[in-house]
Parts: sequence; structure tokens; C-alpha cells
Amino acid sequence: MTDRSRVAPVEKEVIIDGHFRGPPDSSNGGYAAGVVAEGIEGTAVVSLRVPPPLDTPMTLSGDGGESRLMHGTVLVGEASSATLNLAVPEPPSLAEAVAASRRFVWAEGHRLPTCFVCGTDRSHGDGLRIFAGPLDGSDVVAAPWVPDPSLAAAGEPLDRRYVWSALDCPSYFGLGTTPGALLGRLTADISRVPAGGEQLIAMGWPIEVDGRKHFSASALVTPAGDVIARATAIWIELEEPPY
Repeated sequence: MTDRSRVAPVEKEVIIDGHFRGPPDSSNGGYAAGVVAEGIEGTAVVSLRVPPPLDTPMTLSGDGGESRLMHGTVLVGEASSATLNLAVPEPPSLAEAVAASRRFVWAEGHRLPTCFVCGTDRSHGDGLRIFAGPLDGSDVVAAPWVPDPSLAAAGEPLDRRYVWSALDCPSYFGLGTTPGALLGRLTADISRVPAGGEQLIAMGWPIEVDGRKHFSASALVTPAGDVIARATAIWIELEEPPY
């Protein structure tokens, strides 16, 4: 349990730059979740209540155990301390992850080509370019990822927002289908923040479907198979698909 008396309260203005979009008019869900989680010490569960707006002043407040991101009187997202009980499947080799990424389902006709994480129109240094595709004979998707120097100098730790981002889209493509859905909740446990220039593998896999709720998971691992971050996600399928 977090000792809130030892955590400095957070109260600050936040603006999510349009650079970090997912859909054209709102933030990538993982990036926004990383923003909300800045008010939490340790593992956090973040619920996004509305699409997080871009280029708009918002207020983040938190006490280490709970946090809220507000746009005026509108609750954009909220977070609390959490625990995560999640087994990660056997990680693929780097070569297997590279081969899987060539099978990325949206390689042609991407529905959100400017997404910060998986957009095919984002160049190296502009987006994360994590294209998670299916592994042979498995329901796991995977892709290689090397954090670009634009995110952090070689050997320097990344901003945790980028780690949350990298856990987002692989969990969507890990659903096994690509419904018109928005990220509703992301629970992340980051045991080590990776560094700029570090070779990583992103993974995603399905858990279950309950009506319009699609449950999945994701992880970041090293080529040696060490899990450095993992997450569970809930995707909400919309009656009128947003894309």
C-alpha cells in the first residue's frame, strides 16, 4: 500500500500536444493514461472517461494514491494505485518479432495512420512505429521497438509516458480482431524504464470478450526475455465505430 504521506501532491496544468494523437482529434490512449498515472506511485490503473483532448489546458491532481485529469468540470481520466497479476507468454526471439511485424494487419489501409504509436504515416523519430503482427502459430502479436533518440539520448531513461504508450496499441492488435473501439482502462506495472536506443520487443495477446468489452494484455520485453513492463487493457467497442 502506498504511504501517501511520503508522496508529494501533484497539481499542475497539462496540455497533450497534437503530436501525441491516436485518433485525429484525441490523444493516444496509452499516452494519456501515462499522463494521468503521473499522480500515482507505482503500479496504476487508469480509466479514461472521455477521449482526451489535444492542445487543450487540463488540470492533473494527485496524492500518490489517486489522481484525476480534468478539462474544466469534465473528468477526462482518473487513476489509482493497483496490483497486477498477469502472466506473460513465452517471449518471441527478436527475429520472430521482426517477422511478425511484417504481418501487421494495418500495414495497408491503416485506419489511424497518424497514431503516435502504430501510425504508418509517422516517420522514425516522429512516432513510435510499433507494428505488432501475429506470431506464427500463436494468438500473440509482436514487434521490435528501439526508442528513437528523439525520445531519449542513448542510455538515458525514457519518460514513462512513452512506456505507457508502447503498451497501448499492441494490446489492441492483440485482441485478435480489430473492432472500432476506444481504450477504456489500462493497468500498467513498469518494473524498469527502458533507455533510449535499447532494443526491445513489444507483445500483445487476448484475454476475453464480454459483450462490448474486449480484454487484452501487453508487455515490453528484452531480447533475452526479461519482462520490464506489462499491462492489461479494456477496449470498449462502440456502436458507431470511431474509425
